[in-house]
Amino acid sequence: MILLNLPSLALPLEDPVLKFLVVLVIILGAPILLNKIKVPHLLGLIMAGAVIGPNGLNILARDSSIVVTGTTGLLYIMFLAGLEIDMGDFKRNKWKSLTFGVYTFTIPLVLGYLGGYYLLGFTPLTSILFASLFSSHTLIAYPLVSRLGVAKNRAVNITVGGTMITDILALLVLAVSVGMAKGEVGSAFWIELSLSVAVFGLVVLLLFPVIGRWFFKKVNDKISQYIFVLVMIYLAALLAELAGVEAIIGAFLAGLALNRLIPHTSSLMNRVEFVGNALFIPFFLISVGMLIDFTVFFKSLETIKVAALMTGVSIGAKYLAAVVTQKTFRLRQEEGGLIFGLSSASAAATLAAVLVGYNIIISETETGEPIRLLNEHVLNGSILMILVSCTVSSFVSMANAQKIADRDHEDTVASNSSEEERILLAVNYPDTVEKMVNLALIIKAKTNTDRLLALNVINEEKKESSEKNAEKILHNAVQMASAADVSLQPLTRYDNDVINGINNVIKEKKITDLVIGLGGSKGFSPSFVYNLYNGYLQNENTTVLVYHAVQPIATVKRHVVVLPPKSHHEPGFFPALLRIWNVARNSRARLSFYADLSTLDVLQKIIRKVSIEADFTPTHNWQDMERAVQSLDDNEGLILLMAKRNTASYVPQMRLIPDMLNSYFRDKNYLLVFPHTSSVEEVTEARSVNNHGDFVEIGNVIGNVFR
Repeated sequence: MILLNLPSLALPLEDPVLKFLVVLVIILGAPILLNKIKVPHLLGLIMAGAVIGPNGLNILARDSSIVVTGTTGLLYIMFLAGLEIDMGDFKRNKWKSLTFGVYTFTIPLVLGYLGGYYLLGFTPLTSILFASLFSSHTLIAYPLVSRLGVAKNRAVNITVGGTMITDILALLVLAVSVGMAKGEVGSAFWIELSLSVAVFGLVVLLLFPVIGRWFFKKVNDKISQYIFVLVMIYLAALLAELAGVEAIIGAFLAGLALNRLIPHTSSLMNRVEFVGNALFIPFFLISVGMLIDFTVFFKSLETIKVAALMTGVSIGAKYLAAVVTQKTFRLRQEEGGLIFGLSSASAAATLAAVLVGYNIIISETETGEPIRLLNEHVLNGSILMILVSCTVSSFVSMANAQKIADRDHEDTVASNSSEEERILLAVNYPDTVEKMVNLALIIKAKTNTDRLLALNVINEEKKESSEKNAEKILHNAVQMASAADVSLQPLTRYDNDVINGINNVIKEKKITDLVIGLGGSKGFSPSFVYNLYNGYLQNENTTVLVYHAVQPIATVKRHVVVLPPKSHHEPGFFPALLRIWNVARNSRARLSFYADLSTLDVLQKIIRKVSIEADFTPTHNWQDMERAVQSLDDNEGLILLMAKRNTASYVPQMRLIPDMLNSYFRDKNYLLVFPHTSSVEEVTEARSVNNHGDFVEIGNVIGNVFR
């Protein structure tokens, strides 16, 4: 007879397999069940944590395994907020973020102090710490907003920036209050705190990008890259704690530090978001729910009084801050509502401050009872405040984010074209496949998730060996695109003439963009130059991109973009410019444009519609352009807008560019963009540059610029 070692079913569960299974079932079931009744699954996970936690059915204990994984989830939320923020928008909205940060810190602080001092009878010091609980907030609804595709909206950008400001200020109030309670506040305290915070910020924001750029250039293993990201999150969190501020501030700054190194469209970004949203963040929400104990509100009227005051002040003050911000900057109503929704949740920083204040004993009663800086009523009241505020945050954020998403969708549809973008990668060499796929993921429109194609032309005279090579190359290309949730269609073509094979596929599949890769050690050979001008560029309706990469495009800090005179008169100028803008938009690199005054005037009129970092330098002759090209430093790339012969912007000196690149740029990234030469009418009808409201339809751009 075989004896089965059945795990113990005694509560709380101790068997690790059973514990993990229970959590996974909750994570799986919450979205499925709650989506049917229009309840945010974030709220469902919190409620599930309350039910299974030690204060509910006691199925699971809130032990170290839950706390560690939940802490990772909290750090993940803050890291994603910093990672997904658009740095161009962030800099453009920095004063708005600062203003909102001041509003959402000051208003709750004032109302909280008045409530604590006059209504609850707290001492001034306790009242200040009590008030700081309402100033901080947790972006608990951020994953929900991100999932709806509105993470780049200015309201989200303002809120994320303001969150960093108010949380830092609230946690500094906590540090000062604790120091005053212990009698440690003096000149040495302020000097030490200021220096430690300054050093911590400089290390994360200045040193982390250098380390990250070096690592991503040297290490191509996908698993190692993801583990590196986790190391950076926890290292920044540890440095924050050593500096005397909360770990969540470190995680947010780590996101900002790695922002430019992890493109939104990359496979690494997809892995970071997937693991966080599937595992770590749900664990955090469940761990928050485990803190909720409804029984405490039936034990003391004072607890109910304190809880009601805390909940009212917290939500009311955040609402006032959001309304004032909306009125100050004339935001739309749904944007003001989204600011309120995102900023109304109190969880991580609030809980940390409450526990710190509760654990500080300032004196004792005559009977030996400890007098704490924050008493039990505040501790228990904060639990109700967390539950109610997270509920309000989830519902309000979802409702307003959905309105914004619907409006953006309507705007996009209104300017959509009849022709769909189709990008073809001509992949014949294994060493260029990954670089070409990464470039395609960066230059494509956000809505294009299934119109990427990879072609390998098989030489019929060497059919057997060519077929094996093609199968391997195309399989790798499909896998790389799939890792970023993009469908790539593999194509093979049997033809002894590679040029004819590619050109025939361009016509059959109505390709809008052709990407050709050059090996890192290879450059322009005479045969390739001949094939380029007499073969690939004969397709009038196709933009041709020739790409040479020696380092991952995400590690390039700045691209020097050189535009020839009269380039804006080319029919394919605006679609080609969209590709260049997408490089900056999705890799967060800076663009330095060099062009004549008339072309720069066109660019500066359009740049207001695009959220990228750019600067403009006028050029007056070909020598100015050569000097611009030769100004590249390490970790900088070159983008040249080229022209086909006999077009408006073609200049004879362009025939010298292949030799120049071969001589001076073998160790640099460069991209040559040849705009298509179809008519302006075709471009106006067929192409658009709308991307979630940041781009405008090309026909409108042309009309506005040349009207």
